[in-house]
Amino acid sequence: QVQLTESGGGLVQAGDSLRLSCTTSGFTLDQYAMGWFRQAPGKEREAVACISSSDSSNPRSTTYADSVKGRFTISRRTSSNTMFLQMNSLKPEDTAIYYCYLPHGATDYWGQGTQVTVSS
Repeated sequence: QVQLTESGGGLVQAGDSLRLSCTTSGFTLDQYAMGWFRQAPGKEREAVACISSSDSSNPRSTTYADSVKGRFTISRRTSSNTMFLQMNSLKPEDTAIYYCYLPHGATDYWGQGTQVTVSS
């Protein structure tokens, strides 16, 4: 049974850093592409960062939304079945609920989300 559990959110000031974690179970972490999404109040959910699977044509490649390039870093640690999102130089516009995402066959899996609030 696939499970995704986010943690690490919180209330920080602009310019601070946070590291989000997505603890996974029920599948082999590095065999699937995964991503982080976020949803701000009144806005649609948007992709933040993605990381490819280890068996893709470009293993462990990463992509980022323009709004977070140079500030956020996605990574994973297979030994602990965990995916991370390191967020630096946070801005008030980064305030949102952050979700980890796994496309797994015909099913999309989402975690429950973790709130990130950045005060100015």
